[in-house]
Amino acid sequence: MNAGAGLINARIRSFAFSGIEARPVWVEVQVASGLPAFLVVGLPDKAVGEARERVRAALTSIGLALPAKRILINLVPADLPKEGSHFDVPIALALLAAMGVVPAEEAGRYAAMGELSLDGRINSVSGVLSAALEAASLGLGLVCPAQQGEEALCGGDIAILAAPTLLALINHFNGMQPLAPPVFTPQLPTPEQTVPDLADVRGMETGRRALEIAAAGGHSLLLSGPPGAGKSMLASRLVGLLPDLTPRESLEVSRIYSAAGLLTEGRPLLRPPYRDPHHSASLPALVGGGSRARPGEISLADQGVLFLDELPEFSRAALEALRQPLETGRVTIARAAVHVAYPARFQLVAAMNPCRCGYLGDATRECNKAPRCGQDYAARLSGPLLDRIDLHVGMQPYEPLGYMRDAVGETTAQVRQRVTAARALQSQRQDGRKNAEISIEQTGLNGAAAQMAQSIAEKFRFSARGYTRLARVARTVADLAESAEIRPEHVAEAATFRVRLQG
Repeated sequence: MNAGAGLINARIRSFAFSGIEARPVWVEVQVASGLPAFLVVGLPDKAVGEARERVRAALTSIGLALPAKRILINLVPADLPKEGSHFDVPIALALLAAMGVVPAEEAGRYAAMGELSLDGRINSVSGVLSAALEAASLGLGLVCPAQQGEEALCGGDIAILAAPTLLALINHFNGMQPLAPPVFTPQLPTPEQTVPDLADVRGMETGRRALEIAAAGGHSLLLSGPPGAGKSMLASRLVGLLPDLTPRESLEVSRIYSAAGLLTEGRPLLRPPYRDPHHSASLPALVGGGSRARPGEISLADQGVLFLDELPEFSRAALEALRQPLETGRVTIARAAVHVAYPARFQLVAAMNPCRCGYLGDATRECNKAPRCGQDYAARLSGPLLDRIDLHVGMQPYEPLGYMRDAVGETTAQVRQRVTAARALQSQRQDGRKNAEISIEQTGLNGAAAQMAQSIAEKFRFSARGYTRLARVARTVADLAESAEIRPEHVAEAATFRVRLQG
């Protein structure tokens, strides 16, 4: 504070956001003599500029009036774009400190964010989790909306003021009615009935096995087959096979959802997310972007599953944009005015028909353009994209009533036990990384298994990337078999999922 100098009457910390990162911003207030005015400077967007009207109305609702002077709000640093309505509360709090309504020194121990209603209520905003993490690094507490107190608690051991209204915040700082600190509400485990069960999938042994391998190693998966072959049914059950998120993964995913304003009741995510955008999704919707560089579906699927049904129907530009994130686990959105990076370590599961009509290979139903129709349809997917998909599974159509004749298979819970055990082996051996993320050297492929893998790669002309992915899948097959080393039979099974669509 610098009230004695007559330049800055009060200032409060808040944050601007770049992706999921929170950048500290000073909200400075100067109340000076002159014609009555209320100005906000410091590169504010329209939502920030409109804060002066919301703040004025909120103060009026609790019986306070702005002084008839020249009020200047300066957002520092001035060259950093300020976006969003979360600057309402820090502007109001700084004004209250400058007016002497709340103790300036006590208010200065907190960073603040929140949107004000005209009646003084404090509404939810996005980015509270990232703000709490940054406030902790600055040694500050955090003022946030009441409904996001639990979200702020995930940011560290800091003082949280989860205020429902501006009046409640004033009463707290004046010691009249202290706010109770927020507490975690235990989350009940997700009932198994709400997750599609793998036991519903009868037959499809190859598809079920591929799904288990994909879940155990975090591998990408492509299912190809005619309509009704069960591709979507299998894909929707993958997320149920995955173990719960680790604390590190939960924090990362929750920060993304917080930045997007998608955290339910302000609670962190404990289970891997599942995203299934329609094939009409645009490039910015899929990979992120837009005027505010929002996270896209691949980031919202971080540490979870991204299911792309009817893969060739997505735009070519959107599909090609997946290539780099599939390798690096991150996506960088570069625009003229913004440069933002988001995590995007997602597990891609895609489904496609063999051709546009869907019945290529079925002599009774395929169109008169076969096989050219299948070649043209498959050509919508580039070779480099297909090379990045670990498991390729060709599915066969069901015979009439064949579904009911097949025995009921293992349940999701039974398969998840094996998946969790395999993930535990990987985590211990590879410092928390999944098999889909390790190098060829880390797979431990050697001896007779390596000779077989090299022979297969040479015969089918695998790229270096394809050979690495073959080794990674073989490592996962070995982990599911609880084998310390990769044996030739593990390579042979992995190869069946690598060459199936290349024949």
